[in-house]
Formats: sequence, C-alpha cells, structure tokens
Amino acid sequence: MYNSITNRRSFIKKMAIMSAMTAAASMFPGILFAEEQEKNLPKGDFDWKKGPCRFCGVGCGILVGTENGKAVAVKGDPNCSVNKGLLCVKGYHQTMCIQAKDRLTHALVKKNGSYVKTPLNEALDLVASKMKSTIEEHGKDAVAMYTSGQSTIPEGYVASKLMKGAIGTNNLDCNARLCMASAVAGFLTTFGADEPMGCYEDIDHADYFITWGNNMAEMHPVLFSRMLEQKNRRGAKIIDFATRTSRSSTASNRSILFEPQTDLAVANAICYEIINNGWMNKSFVENHCNFSKGLTNMGYGTEDKYKFTDKPEKIDFEAYKEFLKDYTPEKVAKYSKVSAKDIKYLASIYGDPNKKVVSYWCMGMNQHTRGTWMNNLVYNIHLLTGKISQPGNGPFSLTGQPSACGTAREVGTFTHKLPKGVVMNEKHRRLAAKIWKVPYERIPSKPTYHTTEMFRAVDRGDIKFIWTQVTNPLVSLPKTSRYRPGMEKDSCFVVVSDVFPTPTSDVADVILPASWHIEKSGLYGNSERRTQHWDKMVDGPGETTPDAWMTIEVAKRMGYGDLFPYSEENHVEEIYNEYIQFHEGAKHGMAPLEVLKKESGAIWPYVNGKSTQWRFNAKYDPACTNGKDFEFYGKPDGKAVIWQRPYEPAAESPDAEYPFWLNTGRVVEHWHTGSMTRRIPVLHKAMPHAYVEFHPEDAKALGIRDGEKIKVSSRRGSCVLPASINKRGLPTKGQVFVPFFDENMLINDVTLDAFCPISKEPDFKKCAVKVEKV
Repeated sequence: MYNSITNRRSFIKKMAIMSAMTAAASMFPGILFAEEQEKNLPKGDFDWKKGPCRFCGVGCGILVGTENGKAVAVKGDPNCSVNKGLLCVKGYHQTMCIQAKDRLTHALVKKNGSYVKTPLNEALDLVASKMKSTIEEHGKDAVAMYTSGQSTIPEGYVASKLMKGAIGTNNLDCNARLCMASAVAGFLTTFGADEPMGCYEDIDHADYFITWGNNMAEMHPVLFSRMLEQKNRRGAKIIDFATRTSRSSTASNRSILFEPQTDLAVANAICYEIINNGWMNKSFVENHCNFSKGLTNMGYGTEDKYKFTDKPEKIDFEAYKEFLKDYTPEKVAKYSKVSAKDIKYLASIYGDPNKKVVSYWCMGMNQHTRGTWMNNLVYNIHLLTGKISQPGNGPFSLTGQPSACGTAREVGTFTHKLPKGVVMNEKHRRLAAKIWKVPYERIPSKPTYHTTEMFRAVDRGDIKFIWTQVTNPLVSLPKTSRYRPGMEKDSCFVVVSDVFPTPTSDVADVILPASWHIEKSGLYGNSERRTQHWDKMVDGPGETTPDAWMTIEVAKRMGYGDLFPYSEENHVEEIYNEYIQFHEGAKHGMAPLEVLKKESGAIWPYVNGKSTQWRFNAKYDPACTNGKDFEFYGKPDGKAVIWQRPYEPAAESPDAEYPFWLNTGRVVEHWHTGSMTRRIPVLHKAMPHAYVEFHPEDAKALGIRDGEKIKVSSRRGSCVLPASINKRGLPTKGQVFVPFFDENMLINDVTLDAFCPISKEPDFKKCAVKVEKV
C-alpha cells in the first residue's frame, strides 16, 4: 500500500508538484523546492512581496508576485529561516482561492428571510445598533465575539479591547480553544509560561524525533521535510506514535500504535522506566523541578454550565515514584495495545544521555478529554531526563493556525486572557486598564464562556448577539447537530465576517465582507514564537474591509471612539505599537515593527536586538537571572512541575450498539473546514469530498467495498460518506477515521462535545459510532 521512503529527496520527489495538477494528485503531500517552483511559475516581470503563509502554524515565508494590481504567483521565500524556500501544496496555490466567483464583496443583511446587498456603512450601523440595544436590554454579558487563530494580531487586539476594555465583558473566545487550549494549560501548569521553549532549529540538532499522535507529513509537511533531511544526512530517527497508520508512519523509522486514550498510560510507563533504570537526571530534577498532583475523576464537561477548578497539591519524589508502580510496561501493555518491548524502547530513547530528543504533537494530544494531563506527561519525560531548553532537546507543541500563538495566546482572545496575563489577576487587569485608558473596574475579574459553553449559551438563549470573525464554527465545532439549530433561533442576532459563504454565514443576520490575507497589512505569530509582518499586497474587491477596521468602526458607532483613535491608513502599525507595551522586558519583549518589516520575523523574547531561541536556559536566555544553568521563571521559585497524572478512560467508548471508535482529522490538500482550499481548483479536484477510512478486516467483516456509501452514526447525529479502504491511511481495527473539511459531509454532527475540564478543549478524536451501508 505504501512505498518506502529512505531520504528527503525521494520523499520530496514522491510528493513533488511538477505541475499544478500533479501536485495535489500525488500520493504524498506536496513540497516544492525553489527550482521546482520556478518551473511552474507564470512568466513575467512581477513585483515580489514578502509575508507569511495564510495556512498552518508553521509560518512559512512566501513571496507573492503581483502584476497590474493582482496576485499572479506564489513561491517560497528562500531568505526565511522557517522554510528556506520550501512550500507545501496549499501554500503554493493559496492565492487561487481569492479568484473564486462566490467571493463575498459586499455586506448582506437578512430581510424577510432573504439577503439584501447593503452598503457596508449601513451594515456596520446596524451591527453597532443591535449590539448596543442588546446590552441595554439584556446586559453586557448578552453579547459575545468569537474570533480565530487566523485573526491577525491587530484584529485580535481590538476585539479584546472592545469586549473587555470598552464594553466590560469577558464574552470573547476563539477557535484556538478547539485546537491549542490544552497546550496552553499544559505549559502554564508545568512552567508557568505559555508556548514552546525551543525553536525550529532544534530539528538540525536532534537525534530522535518522536511524534505523539501527530501526522506531520500532511499537517506540517515543511517541518517534516526538514526532519527527513536530517534523517538522510546524519541518521536522525523518526518515531511515529499514533492510533492510526498515516503518511508520517510510512516515512518514519518506526511506527508504534496505541489504543485511543491510553497515551496517558504509556507516557506514565515511560516515566516509570526512566526512573526504574536509573536514567533520571537526578541533578536536574533536584535543582529545577517540583512534584505535584491534582484532582482526578474530573468529569468530561458534557453537561451545560459544567465547572471545574483543579486543586494542586505538592508531593515528593517518593510519592510520585510509588504512583508510577501502577504503570509498569507490562501492566500498560495489557490495555494500551503497545507491547512492553515498545514502551521500553521509547523510554530508552529518552533515557539515553547521549541522544537528543524532540517530541512533537498537535491535535492528537490537545483534542483530548485529558489534554492538559497529556501535555504535562510529555513534559514530565523531558524534565526527568533534563532534555529540555537545549538545541535538539525539548517538547514542542505545534499549532494548526497561522496566529494561534501570536493572536489567541499572546494577544489573549480567550475569555480568561488579557494581552498580558489573565483577567483573574488584579495586577494584569490594572496594566490593561492603564494601556487601554479605561477604568480598572470595567474589566471583569471572572471568565465567562469558553467556546463550547458559549455556543451552548447561544442555544439556551443566554447570549442574544454573537459576532464571529475569521472562523466557521458550524463546521468546526463538535456536536454541530446541537449548535446549528441554536444559532438559527430568533433569540440570537448573528453577525459573520468572512471572505466566502460558509454554513456559518448561512445562519447570519448580517454578513460582513472581510479582506483576505494579502489584501490588508497584518502580523501573525507562529509556533516557534516568531512574529511575522506583511504589508498589503493587492486591493480587495468591492467593499471588502480588514476585520480590525470593521471592529474599530463598530466601536466608534457604539460611542467608544476615544478608545480607538487609530487611523485607517496606519492602524496596523499604531495598534502593534500599543500592543507591545504589554510585553516589555526580557521575558516577552517583542521586536519593533521596523525589524519585522526588514526580516522574515523575529522570535520573542527579543532582547538587545536579538531573538531568544531557547528559553529558560541561562546560556541562551537573558531573562534567567538566578545564577543557575536553568530557570523556569514562569514559576515563583523558578522550578518546573512534574505532575502526577493518572490514566482515565475516554468520555465515550465503543459498546455493543456503537462498536467503533471515531477519529477525525485533516488531509494535506485541505485546511480546516475547507472554506478556502475547496475553492482552489487543483486541491478540490485532488480531494473533492470527505470519506470514512476502514481497516480492511473490518470492511471485509461488514461486507463494505471501497467507494460504497456508508452511514456513520452516533448518539448525536449521522453522516453519509464513501468508504476508503487500503488508500491513504490505515486505522487500527475497531476504529474509523473521517476528515472534517467537507461542509457537505458534516462529521461534526456526529462528534461529542466532551472536553478537558482544565483547558476546556473538546475531544474530536474519540467517540463511539456505528456504521452501516446506505
């Protein structure tokens, strides 16, 4: 079924795009070398303008060729250290989507059940009027905004300032709650500071790459190609640890499969082996780590208004060691379906003091009912061995959106966040009030609705106005079978800002025409803490307008103009210069805009004109001032926490009525809900619709043939898709896999809205379903 891959060049060639058509139709994800890109570019004397890619969180540098005011070509930026000229199929073809015939170019207002083209100023008047009247009639917590890890830094900043600083409600959350919240909670509980401590240069130094439930070959193909280069050049090894065989598995040195949810137990078993074999870095642990435990049996958040607060309790090393006795490799092998030999093999890699190891993960660990715990457990492994905050050694959580880090996490577009810190902290609220020039008392001290609960509140009628920007929740939310009818109710006024029509805009009362990526100036922040800037490259059609400016115009109409004194021409620069006041100092200093304009981004902390590539290590990080070799300065005592976190089962497991696990995910051709990539003809042709992937033995037992229509049903809803057998991926027996990009085959009508009680991130990877031929 799969071809063997022995080196990066053969990998690239098998994935290569030698023409626009063969690119997306190739068996492996498409990566383009600079010379291959040049062959396919249209001829002409173009004006090349730099910026970051619009899609995933890697932050590849692109050059967009413009001619006569139109974007006509894209190639990788060879001067960008992130991708060094490489691009994947999505990056190479990205500007094709803005040529789509159904582009939203003017505001639309629903009148008598039909959409009426409306001047943008009138539509913004209506949005502001409705928002204001809702607050007057029902209170400030009756209005909400739902934004995105695709929002630029200025867009997220003004949304936060409007909701928290001007209106005085924390009813702001973002779609990064669906993908990165567990990573945030994991970083904060272990280190007291968010985001990875390393950078992409780790790839050039590591001896082993261990991917935890992460199909990097399709989701982060440029980074994966860099890993393959190191595999070929100097013998670095890739270990794929997952619930499903994927393209990453076939390109790896070894693939190890585990039963869904049991990654918790396997991680503990690795820690047991490290300690039991004397592989623990005793000096590092004694000098730089504490041990803690929290509450267990937390529940799964499936009921409305579910609340949970953890109660950390310090323990000692001996108590932690005793806890691990329940996780010997032999015990864990019985229910994880990972052999004791494989568990010991993984532990031996981490435990070898002469080998450098980077752990990578993304949705597999984060979209998990114990996602915070899973993040903690991988950190435990690196802390026990001292393999952290050094070139080639460290845990690295990858992001799925271009500014999930820069906007959602750094600007703080979560209900509990501020541009620096959290709403619960008085010092952080006072800083925000000072910079925003608002009364301190206006910023509420308690979070309100995280994403799942926000849309539950819409359904209940508690939220009566919601404005979504740069996201498509009625495809991306779990259990959309509940939340779509909720948004269709007359009790809530829905505003949607977007570039294209989507299932979410279909239920809107007002649709606002947003500028696309290159039609505005902006800044993103990628997975390695790199802030990236770009200038506007082309004009957008019709009355398309940047989301930041539409938010500012609504704020002015609501009477908050004095808080938003930005000019239309320079608002991006003015907002960024205001925002970076939140992040002065050695721990999170941001590069000046003039640096970002010249370079392909800069990594924070940016101190004395230099990026800090490895945090918490005194050799590289000027914020380390305790006189020791490491300082985890996010914690008051400078020590990281090793957490005692047990295995607990999934919220819903297969049974006699619903005998299969459902796992959802992505494909290389499409990005998230497909609203952009499905409008790129070559990508749509290569992957025109979703599918349900079976293990061949399960398909045989059920009499299912490849291509047959199959109904996948849960206790919440159903979805009909064609069967896929012996093609791209291979689920384990008893599991089916469905990508979620297809709005015509909404698999999230089937998924469960259970979430991690700490991070509030839903689990899209595990629920029980049945399958039947249609």
